[in-house]
Amino acid sequence: MTLGLLISGLGRGASTPPALPAGWQPRLAALLPATSQTATLLERRPSISTVELQLRVASVGGNPEALQQVIVNAARGLQPTYDERLGISREEFKRYVVFQEVLASTGKSFRLAVTRDASHVTFGDGPYMDGVLRGVSIDLKTGEMRGPEGFSARPTTVTPSAAPDRGLDVRSGFQWRMTGSNATTGNGVRGTLSLLHLSSGRVVLSYTRTSMIRRAVDTGELIVEYTR
Repeated sequence: MTLGLLISGLGRGASTPPALPAGWQPRLAALLPATSQTATLLERRPSISTVELQLRVASVGGNPEALQQVIVNAARGLQPTYDERLGISREEFKRYVVFQEVLASTGKSFRLAVTRDASHVTFGDGPYMDGVLRGVSIDLKTGEMRGPEGFSARPTTVTPSAAPDRGLDVRSGFQWRMTGSNATTGNGVRGTLSLLHLSSGRVVLSYTRTSMIRRAVDTGELIVEYTR
């Protein structure tokens, strides 16, 4: 993969993110992990949503037993089978059974390779981290995120939202979109770091990125959950 392919479709001029609301700095500092923060590794898992199907079948007076069987199969991760007793067409059935991804705990807890002082939070590498965050730092005063590729990004705030399909009820948060390329050094990056404060009080930190350093391409994703 060439550097050009890595950044294809990206604008050369990054737009300036909107101004952050008053009091954002203490909130950012409170959400970022502490030195050697204990965290739980999360992963994306396939899931089948039948919420819309249940509403539709109920509205047409479909057979409750047939619907229950579909729900049970979906909960087991099995492909739901169409049953005409549902009272809807096969085409409607396919439309209302939604395949999606949810975040789930792997059951693996570990200490994040992270250090912080009065001005920065800096990530290293360690077990389960797979080098995804290695060399990433966040300035606690400006909010600027810098990566090992030599580029930076400013944060935007995350709009509160309930996302039952992913099991996330987001109270607040921050997000950084890192993009950049340098044909001379052979470095480039396209990534998104999200820091989400859930209504449960837990914090979800995720970083998904494709990185190139001296023309060596690496992709990775790390999703963890912790309490501050």
